[in-house]
Amino acid sequence: MNNLVIESTKKTPEVSFSIDGRLKISGRSIPEDATLFYDQLFEWIFFYCQEPAESTTLDIELEYFNSGSSKAILHILRALVDISKKGRRLTVNWYYEEGDDDIMERGEYYESILEYKFNFFET
Repeated sequence: MNNLVIESTKKTPEVSFSIDGRLKISGRSIPEDATLFYDQLFEWIFFYCQEPAESTTLDIELEYFNSGSSKAILHILRALVDISKKGRRLTVNWYYEEGDDDIMERGEYYESILEYKFNFFET
């Protein structure tokens, strides 16, 4: 299994998924076809979850994302929360810009439906 690195575009986020457990999604996520963009992330996460690192840290630093991206991010979060239930450590760091209540509240929403504690950081 290899690391997954995707450079950002005007419509898609930067992605850096490392097999050592450091995962990051940052930037803007407004792809016209979220499924097309996120399928490669789902595939990587699926295989990573088969043999995850002892400790996984997911940093989400999105300045804006659309509804298609929101569903995809939730799908990724669900898979990672499942590995925490198998005895592996998971840290989810949710970053939002000062005053951006929408992004902060989206993170709080995910935290509540997944019943998993996130770390919130205002930037």
